Amino acid sequence: MNQQQYTSGLGKQSVVPPEVKGWNWGAFLLNWIWGIGNSTYIALLMFVPLVNIFMFFILGAKGNEWAWKNRTWRDVEHFKQTQKSWRNAGFILWLVVFPLFFTLIGNMLKGEAFEQSLTAISQHADVVDVIGEPIEAGYFVTGSIRTSGSNGEAYLQYSLSGPKGEAEAYVQAYKDMDVWVLHNVIVHWPESDTRIQVVTPVE
Repeated sequence: MNQQQYTSGLGKQSVVPPEVKGWNWGAFLLNWIWGIGNSTYIALLMFVPLVNIFMFFILGAKGNEWAWKNRTWRDVEHFKQTQKSWRNAGFILWLVVFPLFFTLIGNMLKGEAFEQSLTAISQHADVVDVIGEPIEAGYFVTGSIRTSGSNGEAYLQYSLSGPKGEAEAYVQAYKDMDVWVLHNVIVHWPESDTRIQVVTPVE
């Protein structure tokens, strides 16, 4: 193949080799990060609401062509090896780093306030009638826990499941003198918009 017929880094004047055309996983998975690294700043549209939904797929489809035009490459092989590295980084981020991060955050939130709320829910007759038993919590817990010395507050949300159905739990708890106390616990069924107050706030 005559590499001299192909030129890169000249914008619209670049001649794109047919070998580099095709889907770019690095651009799809890493979007704006890939864009900065490949001088393809149109990827910064990922920060525009609604537009970013489409940019995932546009970057995946057009990424190779744009990267070839916007950066200077030694040859086709250099381009392919670099884009392969971006692809590998993207897969590692989405398949390893992100899952580990969310698992770590979820485990941090599964503390005493979470355990107390799940116990209260599991012992509530009205909830058991609807969900059945045993009641199990979903793998992920979202929300926040803030502590300052022996005091703190927790706002948690997690899914519930039992033999009869599924629901969502919303928990508010406070820590006073190193002791967590449930303040408000609600079980909600989104489909029917039904709510059961498991723990009622005390004014």
